[in-house]
Amino acid sequence: MIRSILSFLLIAVFTTTATSQSKDTLTITAKDINTKWLVEGEHRYLVYFKLAPGATRTNTNFWTRSVKRTNTNGRATITVTQEWEDKDTIMHTVNTICDAASMQTLIHESWWKGRGEAAVDFEKGSIKVNAKELSSQDTASRSQAIWNAFKSTDNQFFLNWHLDLEVFPTLPFKNGRTFLIPFYDPATGLALDKYAYTVTGSALLMGYDKKEVDCWVMTHDSKGSKEKFYISKKTQEVLKLEQEVNGKIWRYKIKLAFSE
Repeated sequence: MIRSILSFLLIAVFTTTATSQSKDTLTITAKDINTKWLVEGEHRYLVYFKLAPGATRTNTNFWTRSVKRTNTNGRATITVTQEWEDKDTIMHTVNTICDAASMQTLIHESWWKGRGEAAVDFEKGSIKVNAKELSSQDTASRSQAIWNAFKSTDNQFFLNWHLDLEVFPTLPFKNGRTFLIPFYDPATGLALDKYAYTVTGSALLMGYDKKEVDCWVMTHDSKGSKEKFYISKKTQEVLKLEQEVNGKIWRYKIKLAFSE
């Protein structure tokens, strides 16, 4: 069931790209990214769904995301690893190497339970799905879609949608500003496109010891989907996501304060 929900969410989020812009609109390029905000170490999120307001939580996941400053072939990089746990099973793993300054993805390797693996090397211009290297000669519709989406990034600056929780902290937040973010989700059929995320204001989240955390509120609306992110003004970490999809599914991501 979790895979069907994730597929439904993916379609809803990416059906509509940026159509309306605020007066303060910033199209994100490499010079706008500030990776000094990224906090190294392990970060954990509790992710769950509700099928109605106030309903019992379902499809509970734990996401562990590790951020580390690395060196890849003499180049300063940032490596992000992810492990998604569904009940007592690992359902998804990711290893992504990004340029340390721009956060642009260089290498992206992923695995999904029941779906297989993918490896994308943007430096070499290669993409493999379940060990099969794709090319323009592929005739299968899914392979064609993945290949064409991959090629849409040629000579373009892009950010990795699968690293949204790491990308958002690097942005120059300002009240009322809309970011047009060039997102691409590696090894999928979704081509590079710009998506609008708007800083709509501020809000306070209550933390431990009754300490209030001042947050930016950033929203992203697309056909059938409304997302609201709460991002700490002090650390720029994403602390919470609330998402409503077609009035039928509610998804939440909550950053946990402590790791093992």
